[in-house]
Amino acid sequence: MNNYILIVFVVFLSACSTKPVAIKSAEVYSGGGENDVYVVSHGWHTGFVVPSKEMYEVIPELRNRFGDTPNIEFGWGDKGFYQAKEITSGLTIRAILWPTESVVHAVAVPEDVRKYFASSEVIRLCMNDNELSLLTEFIAGSFYKNDAGRVEKLRNGIYGDSQFYKGVGSYYMTNTCNTWTAKGLKSIGMNISTTLKLTSGSVMGYLAKEKLALSGVVESGMIHQCSVMENTL
Repeated sequence: MNNYILIVFVVFLSACSTKPVAIKSAEVYSGGGENDVYVVSHGWHTGFVVPSKEMYEVIPELRNRFGDTPNIEFGWGDKGFYQAKEITSGLTIRAILWPTESVVHAVAVPEDVRKYFASSEVIRLCMNDNELSLLTEFIAGSFYKNDAGRVEKLRNGIYGDSQFYKGVGSYYMTNTCNTWTAKGLKSIGMNISTTLKLTSGSVMGYLAKEKLALSGVVESGMIHQCSVMENTL
């Protein structure tokens, strides 16, 4: 009986929406380029910090909300868990075991990303224009858009100058905030599994290995890194 329930549960999850979906990249991630993008881990949750200019081009409404901020952090997650003022065991269990609505969290971030997220783990990625375009397309596709093609603003965010927006797809055990980040990385051409990256540690661990694999190529001058060199991707 227990095995039957487990099978039904797995089939049920497999029928759930896996949106947002990764963008299919025709090229492998270059490891170079002049665009600075950051992956930030807040312990349990990961997200991207991208230049605001590029995001304004795909979602113009964000300019009205965030103005001249140089960067915006984006994260995707469970609507109830992400927006909760107090995290309870009930919210946690529901978010993990039961498909729930999703939201996108957007935060205005200053030029010095590392200083702003001094208490978080931060890894910088250097992207060429095409890779940045693919990532912004993926992030834009994570927002729910109404019939007029506009995003739907919800409540204020959880820290800094931030805002929640209605997302697409359902959050559940195998479609988490960290698999969302993995999908973004896959969209720029990284060879990363989007089904096995369920934790922030697994995402950041993958990026650490990528950094090691690319370090020799960077040092040899075969690729051009971001505007300011540092010991990151």
